[in-house]
Amino acid sequence: MKKTIFLFAILGVLVIIACSNIKADEATKISTSEKTIEEKTSPAKTLSEDFKKYWYAGNAEISSYRLEQARYGEIRKGTAVLIYVTEDFLPKEQVKADGLNTSNVPVLKLNATKKFNTGIYPYSIMQSTFYPVADNQHAIKISSSMQEWCGHVYAQLNNRKQFEIMSHSYFQGEADQEFTLDKVVLENELWTKIRINPEGLPQGDIKIIPSFEYCRLRHKEIKAYTAKASLEKQHNINTYTIEYPELKRTISITFNSSFPYEIESWTEAFTSGFGPNAKELTTKATKIKSMKSAYWGKNSNKDEVLREELGL
Repeated sequence: MKKTIFLFAILGVLVIIACSNIKADEATKISTSEKTIEEKTSPAKTLSEDFKKYWYAGNAEISSYRLEQARYGEIRKGTAVLIYVTEDFLPKEQVKADGLNTSNVPVLKLNATKKFNTGIYPYSIMQSTFYPVADNQHAIKISSSMQEWCGHVYAQLNNRKQFEIMSHSYFQGEADQEFTLDKVVLENELWTKIRINPEGLPQGDIKIIPSFEYCRLRHKEIKAYTAKASLEKQHNINTYTIEYPELKRTISITFNSSFPYEIESWTEAFTSGFGPNAKELTTKATKIKSMKSAYWGKNSNKDEVLREELGL
């Protein structure tokens, strides 16, 4: 009897040891997996003195554009604004950091807005991109919202082990979604990459997730599509073009070839409208004016004159 109890005790110890080893192996696998993900980031880009002087002077860059927006088979007049500013970002929570910390990730943030009318009712669109100034990984976060009198839609991407995406819409079939995608180039992030390292823009046949704005306006699935990207250099101006054969869409961004690589204009050709009213049209945006400003402190009535300077 004693021998039997002794044998069971030894067996129990062996089971505990085996389970501990399994857990240790699993922990090692998880740790190795996470380490592998971390190591996939490229070496951080060395920031030039020009970059530091321009982007770390305590101001944002605000550029206004005259907009001709294709919507419902017609061209609508409006305005667009690109607001670029650097800030510290929390990598885990993926929001702006309130204070300095060595774990913060410096990002170049772009808030891109559009305002135009479709007949009696207005459209307001905003896309936010948070891209590491180190230029060594994909955007950490992207969000997009769109409001018009029929309702509003919202989408957000968080860059973790995969791209985690959540989307909300008032349209049937697009209501409340949560899904993941493998990491590929994001069209939204290219607008910030241009400002940091245009020579590193992806070229050739690649997979790209189109801008959230386009996907929502055209009711296209948010996913990677086959595209062809090219960079054309002419004197002091460069043009970066992305063609999506499946979507029958082409977007071209024109920017200065020297630092700080200001975006001068862009065009976007695609099918606008639905049913018999659908036709190929081209959205155009042309710069009105740029200024450097700590706009977050310009919130009194007397500061409205700055909007007039921007042509807004």
